[in-house]
Amino acid sequence: MKKVLTLSVLLFSLFVLPRAYGQVSIDVESGVAFQASNEIRIFNNQGTLFDFKKDFDIQGPVIPVRVRIGYTFNEKNHLFALWAPLQIKYDGAAPRTIRFQDAQFAQGSAIDGLYRFNSYRLTYRRDVVQTDNWTLGVGITGKIRDASVQLEDDVNGVERNDNVGPVPLLHLFAAYHIGDASIYFEGDGLASKQGRAFDLFLGTRIPLAERLDLRAGYRVLEGGTDSDEVYNFSWINYASVGLVFEF
Repeated sequence: MKKVLTLSVLLFSLFVLPRAYGQVSIDVESGVAFQASNEIRIFNNQGTLFDFKKDFDIQGPVIPVRVRIGYTFNEKNHLFALWAPLQIKYDGAAPRTIRFQDAQFAQGSAIDGLYRFNSYRLTYRRDVVQTDNWTLGVGITGKIRDASVQLEDDVNGVERNDNVGPVPLLHLFAAYHIGDASIYFEGDGLASKQGRAFDLFLGTRIPLAERLDLRAGYRVLEGGTDSDEVYNFSWINYASVGLVFEF
């Protein structure tokens, strides 16, 4: 219900803008995600470090879905609202005793794991260079991180840590145009002493029909946090494909 409400608000806020002065787009992306690493220690000062990727088995393929609504006005200004849920399930025997929050999962116990990292973002970008061949843009992104790590076995039941909060990011865009098609890079990212967050895409965009484009490429989602409560850094690679509808 929360997700539906969030999307409804974003849709309304964008579509009520004056259509005569801008262009609305809907970008739908999916594909297959491959996790390179996912290191976790909770609590950071007394928990056991484990890696979901190395220590457990992923249950089935991970097929993410991302939906982004865009609004372009005065040619060079862009607003984007992104909904990007991500959930990965794991299972397997604990390779060693794992202390997670206030619970202790014994070595060899059968564990079900869950890693959730949902992202909600609002981005403003301004194109600072526009030529026949190149477009370069810079901007800022406000991100809400909705993360959760969960372990479960027959002895402890469900033990879960939730981490929700705002994250400011920088936004970069660069495209090289080849006729109506383009090769482009787009990314959000920022690093600090407490952690980092990067969402980077490199791919191509090709027109299929009037107001409909196909895009495909490689995406990497990397980052995490190192705080008093939580240590978690993950790296996820995506083979991505999407459609962009313009109105």
